[in-house]
Amino acid sequence: MPNGLETRAKLERYLLARIPFVSVRSSERSRVQEILGELARGRNLDILLHTLSQGLRLLATGASVSDDKSLLGALELASQQFQARQNLTIVFTDVQHLSDDNETSRRFVDLATLAEEHGGSVIVITADPVWVPLQRLGMSIVLDVPDYEEMLAECRSFMEQYRQVLPVMEWGEREFEQAATILTGVTKTEALNILSTLVAKRSVTRQDLTELRSAKDSIFGDLAGIERVALRDSDYRLGGLAGLRRWLDDKRPLLTMDLRDRGLRPPRGVLLVGVPGCGKSLSAKAIATSWELPLYRLDLSAVFGQYVGQSERQLRDALATADSVAPCVLWIDEIEKGLAGSGSESTGVTARLVGQFLYWLQEATARVFVVATANDVRSLPQELLRRGRFDDMFFVDLPQADERREIIQIYWDKHLWTTRHPDAIDDLVVLSEGFAGSDIQAAVAEIACEEIRRNGPVDLGYMGSVFGNVVPLARSAPERIEEVRQFADRAIPASGKPVETGMTFRGQGRRVVLG
Repeated sequence: MPNGLETRAKLERYLLARIPFVSVRSSERSRVQEILGELARGRNLDILLHTLSQGLRLLATGASVSDDKSLLGALELASQQFQARQNLTIVFTDVQHLSDDNETSRRFVDLATLAEEHGGSVIVITADPVWVPLQRLGMSIVLDVPDYEEMLAECRSFMEQYRQVLPVMEWGEREFEQAATILTGVTKTEALNILSTLVAKRSVTRQDLTELRSAKDSIFGDLAGIERVALRDSDYRLGGLAGLRRWLDDKRPLLTMDLRDRGLRPPRGVLLVGVPGCGKSLSAKAIATSWELPLYRLDLSAVFGQYVGQSERQLRDALATADSVAPCVLWIDEIEKGLAGSGSESTGVTARLVGQFLYWLQEATARVFVVATANDVRSLPQELLRRGRFDDMFFVDLPQADERREIIQIYWDKHLWTTRHPDAIDDLVVLSEGFAGSDIQAAVAEIACEEIRRNGPVDLGYMGSVFGNVVPLARSAPERIEEVRQFADRAIPASGKPVETGMTFRGQGRRVVLG
């Protein structure tokens, strides 16, 4: 059941049951007022509404009851109204400081008690918690932002009224479903404001769905704890990792499907572990680019605060923000550094953060696809590796010959003026044995800088010398590569091929045997 309908049904029951005090927790005051207005007219209920701008008035008709706009004046008048009339409901919208013991909270306790004696109800619309003794006099309702079904209905209702007057209106059922998926997480007012900007240009096309994503991103752009990563389409082509790419292609359609009738949730994400510099971080950017989703980066190390409870609150806010901007890709780079503790174990902060993150990873239903990367698997909490947290774990190894060829071709086309020749590529593939993807990128970038200095293409001999001078991690620290590969049998090979062991790396007459 959509959240709006569920809230309406609860409010209707509470009003008919004459619950003396009802708090409605919501940041959408106008949406709650709209629901109460429908109940007032449909059920012929006697409901008064107080706002600081208009004072006390009849909710169903808007007729003024009192010109006194102050809260204290409204409380005095409400007391008189309850004593003079039966079955009256009074709604307060601009109430501050109801979360603790103070004069305002105690006045509302007295008013709720008086309402109970005369069959009345007091409703407070607030975004903050309510003082416990006051809340225990009645019931509480939480109205979240519109869910997918409610947002779909709002999109249809708003846009269909303009279909006959717009010269161009290309949206059909599929576009409405995509728009609802994109806008889920924002308030009704924010969604209608975004849609209004499309109508204002007097045409609504399929390409406007990209504008919806950008508009939604701007709403959450300044929130703390999570950083929007700007993407450029040409920068994020993946070389190799064929197994990971096939897996992602299979999962992509499921991210926007409604799977609730099957009792399933959308794809949750992947944990990428393996050798440094082999494309784990680049994969997050490539996924977001390919799937046409915004990319956000969560820095777990920045979540830690100096005060008790601050770290937990900041992580909770960051994850809530990720849910709000969904659908999106959430990138957590080197997750082991954020969850390893780094001196926080004695306080228990790290353990609580791990528990909080794992609960969100397991239970959250928002369409947030998590891409977490790790170099040092030994530092990861074992519960993070359990099946069900991420959809799958992939091991990213040093690229094999065909993968190196693809990576070289990508960076050659991107950076070099020299015409690509198959024989030259073959020589560089041999010379780059043992290279990580980042080593290849650095070598090609150095060649490109020389081209710029010479203001023209370089010869193949210079290219070979640049590649031959690179000392990759596989040669400088082979023991670290083997240490990382010890985890390979616990994850799916990202290349789609078995992880090679006992690999031999050559370069400038040197030979290092691993394994």
